[in-house]
Amino acid sequence: MSLSKDEREQFLAEPHIAALSVSAGPGRGPLTVPIWYQYSPGGEPWILTGANSRKTKLIEAAGSFSLMVERTEPTLRYVAVDGAVSSIEPGTEEQHVELAHRYLPADRAARFLKFALADLGQQVVIRLSPQHWLSSDMGAV
Repeated sequence: MSLSKDEREQFLAEPHIAALSVSAGPGRGPLTVPIWYQYSPGGEPWILTGANSRKTKLIEAAGSFSLMVERTEPTLRYVAVDGAVSSIEPGTEEQHVELAHRYLPADRAARFLKFALADLGQQVVIRLSPQHWLSSDMGAV
């Protein structure tokens, strides 16, 4: 059964690992990779990634991408959203901190941030303007 607008937005706001997909060009399937993201209901999902990464270059070329999150317990549920890129801007230390603490316990977040800020290089924030949603909850199947 499809989720309501509120249900799908609340589910997307939970700290799932997303599968990001973007066109990889003619004759290829999409590039699909796991990624951390941030989202608040009613807003725009965003990712933080390397400024010169393959996914950034493909997203810039395509002008759109999709995110899909799922769970298997207590029921099989997923939400997929796709749309146009609304902005690409330099990432900030505050955004690194926000994502690290969304996904990691405090002690691990501190270690990750030390690594990320020293070794990951220039990052960009890419925001998605949600245009199409697909969702389902299979119930207690």
